Amino acid sequence: MRALSSEELLQAWEQGLNLSGAERALILLGAAGRDSPEEDPAQYSVGERDARLLTLREWTFGPEVSAVTQCPKCSDALELNFRVGDLRARGAERTPMPARPPAPLALEDGDYSVKFRLPNSHDLRALQSASDVAVKRDERILQRCLLEATCRGESIAVAQLPETLVAAVSERMTEADPQADVELALECYHCRHQWGEHFEIDSFFWTEIHAWASRMLNEVHQLASAYGWSETEILSLSSLRRNLYLNLIAE
Repeated sequence: MRALSSEELLQAWEQGLNLSGAERALILLGAAGRDSPEEDPAQYSVGERDARLLTLREWTFGPEVSAVTQCPKCSDALELNFRVGDLRARGAERTPMPARPPAPLALEDGDYSVKFRLPNSHDLRALQSASDVAVKRDERILQRCLLEATCRGESIAVAQLPETLVAAVSERMTEADPQADVELALECYHCRHQWGEHFEIDSFFWTEIHAWASRMLNEVHQLASAYGWSETEILSLSSLRRNLYLNLIAE
C-alpha cells in the first residue's frame, strides 16, 4: 500500500460519490494497493480494513485529527483534537504488511459448537442492503460468517443457536478484530457528562476527502483560468506552490 497522489485521490472521490461507505473504502484501498494487485481489499477483516484506512488517512492529511460532536445531554458542541495513533488498536501496524486471511474461530456452549470467520467488506455491503429488519444484526453477521454449526454433532442453522452463543460469537469477533470497533471516551466541557461514541474511519475519512476535493477543484479552476494550465499540471504542484500562485492571483 502507498500514499495517493492528488490526481488519484480526486479520481477515487469521483468514483465513490454515489456509493455506500463500504464501497468507498474499497475504492480508496484499491487505489492505494495497485502495486499489490494480488491482494483483494474486500477480503480484509473489517478491523484490517480500518487499520489500513487509518494509515492512508495519516499519509493523506497528516497525524492530527480534528472533529466536532454534540453532547447528548446539554447539546453543546464539543471540539475534538487527537492523533491518528490514538485510534489504533494495540498491536496494529502503522505501515501495513501484506494481509493474510485470518484463521477461523470456534466457540462452544454446552451441546452447541460453532466455527466462524471474521466479517469483511462483502459482509458489510450485504448488511447495508439487507431488507429483513426482523433479524438481529448479530444473527445476520453470523449467517454470513458461519462456517459450521452443530448441536450434539448434528448440523443446525443459525436460527437454532441459543442467543447466549450468538452474543458470545459477536464478543469474540470484537476481541479478535479490535480495530473494527473503536469507541471514543468523551466528556463535555460544560456539563461534565461522560459518554462513549463510535468512531467510523471510513465515513470520517470520506468527509475529509469530500471537503478537500471541493477546495481542490476550486483551486484548479482559479489557476487554470489565470494561467491556462491543465488540471494534471496544477495537481502536480505542491500545496505550497499552489498557494503562492493563488496569492499572486488575489493581489
